[in-house]
Amino acid sequence: MLSILNLDISNKILLIRSDLNVPLDIKGNITSDIRIRLSLPTIKYALEKKAKIIIASHLGRPTEGIYNPLFSLKKIAIYLEKILKHKVILKKKYLNGCNFEKNEIFLLENVRFNIGEKSNSKKLSKQYASLCDIFVMDAFATSHRMHSSTYGIINFAKQSCAGLLLINEIKNLNKFLKNPEKPIISIVGGSKISTKFNVLKKLSKLSHKVIVGGGIANTLLSLNNDIGHSLYEPNSILLAQEIIKKCKNIILPIDCIVSTSVTNNSLIKNKNVNNILKNEKILDIGYKTINIIKCELQKAKTILWNGPIGVFELKNFRKGTEIIIKAIIHSNAFSIVGGGDTLAAVELFNAFNQISYISTGGGAFLKYIEENKLPVISILENIS
Repeated sequence: MLSILNLDISNKILLIRSDLNVPLDIKGNITSDIRIRLSLPTIKYALEKKAKIIIASHLGRPTEGIYNPLFSLKKIAIYLEKILKHKVILKKKYLNGCNFEKNEIFLLENVRFNIGEKSNSKKLSKQYASLCDIFVMDAFATSHRMHSSTYGIINFAKQSCAGLLLINEIKNLNKFLKNPEKPIISIVGGSKISTKFNVLKKLSKLSHKVIVGGGIANTLLSLNNDIGHSLYEPNSILLAQEIIKKCKNIILPIDCIVSTSVTNNSLIKNKNVNNILKNEKILDIGYKTINIIKCELQKAKTILWNGPIGVFELKNFRKGTEIIIKAIIHSNAFSIVGGGDTLAAVELFNAFNQISYISTGGGAFLKYIEENKLPVISILENIS
């Protein structure tokens, strides 16, 4: 892909498509700034080169055509201004152009407020393209989506290129896919086996062992065990059967932390998976399983992790996640971690700087592993 580093951007108007889709609390305050921090190198490089900067991003899933303050980028603009130590103006009306008066940065209001964004409207794509001299795609986490601000604009911009984050994402994912040190251990958690069925099959072929947790593990366990009231997908039993049949290197929990409630004050028990009562829920992996996983991770040369293993947000059900993170950072393996909930777990245990590579992508992360291509990456690779 053509890089921003390969272009003369001085005094040019750049439209940088970043991924500033960060989690907010009920008061609209940022609870995790990882995606913002990882977006900064491209913005700072553009500042150093005296470019005129417009930043675009989405936030959440608002209804197109309706302004909703809950999904406004106002708090993001304030945060960017503070961290960059540079004037950042939130621009609400921008489709007819942005007039630079001083050395300010414009942050466009949530692109998903615009009608046609998600349907890749040609009209909207042209409007985005008209704002800039150079379009810089730097939002890896949205590069699997053919939206106007990520894909459509590339067809009409005078010049398009990849930002530093996007290039770094592809470089590190290719390191895992094309030239990994072996043995490889993959860890896949999350609630739904249906959304990770294809990537589980791909990782099973690539990896020495695939460790599963969360609702995915529960669905697989339900084939031969009573899992009580645990989260699982009853409609994905056929998929689960196929995974068990075809993926012989999957490690399932042999014991679990269970409870009849999901609170910080819940009474918990460590039980073998064949001994769970009707009113109990699996909420974390058990101590025997933790020891098995630790041993596997100690042998690994490459580790990939996507998706939480238990209900790590609550202290009673985070031991499995904590031990996995500690095992990863104390290993000698190249480690790559991706997915919003997984990043939250990494941040919870202050491991951000101890993972080899943190990916901003969730769906894009999995899609690239599964197919080794993404729509936005493909179109950027064809630009000279």
